[in-house]
This record gives sequence, structure tokens and C-alpha cells, in this order.
Amino acid sequence: MNKHISIIVAVAENNAIGKGNKLLWHISEDLKRFKRLTTGYHVVMGKKTYESLPVKPLPNRTNVVISDIEGELINGCEMAYSIEQAIEKCPDNKESFIIGGGSVYRQFLPFADKLYITKVHKTFDADTFFPEIDEDEWKLIKKEDAEPDGKNDFNFSYLTYTRKNQHFTPGNKKTSR
Repeated sequence: MNKHISIIVAVAENNAIGKGNKLLWHISEDLKRFKRLTTGYHVVMGKKTYESLPVKPLPNRTNVVISDIEGELINGCEMAYSIEQAIEKCPDNKESFIIGGGSVYRQFLPFADKLYITKVHKTFDADTFFPEIDEDEWKLIKKEDAEPDGKNDFNFSYLTYTRKNQHFTPGNKKTSR
């Protein structure tokens, strides 16, 4: 088995990602990018993230929802009751995307190969945060800056990281990345 786990997230300068189970901003271009990158793939999320989606389940993707309630079912979704079960549901040799929320990001970070981060260049009041990125573990391979336009008031950048060092994920042998 060779799982390719990627995290996709939009974060503020202070690593804020949400408040009250809602996003902190609306950047149309970033939402289009999210759709473009994740369409046709597995997306893994916690139940609260699923509940916050404007369209449920996300179309043209396999939605995997992690629930603490063993046996809970959500129509149109694959269910997992642990991080390990969620990873098992991700296909081999194909990218899968972790889409939130905060606790799910923290738990999946050790298993991720790649990070797609939209960095919003502003700080926000929040109750949910993304973990700090350890520059010893991650290499920035791509950066694209975007300017505010008529649809948003924020400067933001698209950052893509890959893992520098070896790591172990369930079902994978320790490999060099």
C-alpha cells in the first residue's frame, strides 16, 4: 500500500482557520482552486467540517467523514471511526485530501506527504487553528502570490510544501520522500 495524503487548508497569519464552525473569510478564487484540486479524489473530514459545508456531500469527490459515534451513517459519505480507518479508505497510489477541521489536521499532519496552504496575510480572531509548520520537516516547493481584487480584500499566497524526511504511515513502509 502506498497512500498519498495531502492536506489542503486556508490559514491566516496567526494560523487561524475558523470560528464557530465557520470559515473566517470568503475568497472566491481560493474556493475555485480547492474544487479544482480535489475534484475526482477522496476528501477526508471530521463531522463538524462536513456539517459546515454549504453543499453536502461535496460533489464529484468521495467524501470520507470521521465520526466519534461508532456505526453512525451519513447519506452519500463513507464513514470512518478513527484516523486509521480513514487512511485505509484512501486509495493506494492516488492523492487523497484532508480538508479539516483543526483536530483532524493535527492528527493527519504526521501522515501527510504534501501541504496545499492558502496563506491569508492578515490575522483573525478564531477558535480553531492549524498547527505550526516545522521547517525542518517541510520544504516549500511552490509559492504564488495573489492580490486583492473586487471580490476580496486580502492579500494571500498559495504555498505548496512536500515532506523533506522519511516518515511512516499506516500501511506504508518507511520511505524517503
